[in-house]
Amino acid sequence: MEQEKEEKKQYPPIVDQLREYAETRIKLGKYKFIEKSTSAVAGLITQLVVVICLLLTFLFASFTLALFLGSLLHSYWQGFGIVALLYLIIALIFIAMKERIKKPLINMFVKMFFSDNE
Repeated sequence: MEQEKEEKKQYPPIVDQLREYAETRIKLGKYKFIEKSTSAVAGLITQLVVVICLLLTFLFASFTLALFLGSLLHSYWQGFGIVALLYLIIALIFIAMKERIKKPLINMFVKMFFSDNE
């Protein structure tokens, strides 16, 4: 009888093991969530910085092109007007091709969101 009591004390019952397993799984889930969310936030911040830098580059390149065309035409308003028309044409092309562009962009964002390597 004493051996049975010692064996019971030595090994926790199945309920205790299941409880420990559940607690461990919950902790693991929390840690995975924290890792994924902090990774997503860090990725979002770096992407935001890149987008801001690209927008500023695009803005200054547009001014440069407009001023260059204005100096060639000896009229700055014509240079800026040509650049504005260029952007209007690009916008109209994107509007016309919206459905063809939409699906690949959605797929790209879904792959980025669910990728494990970043």
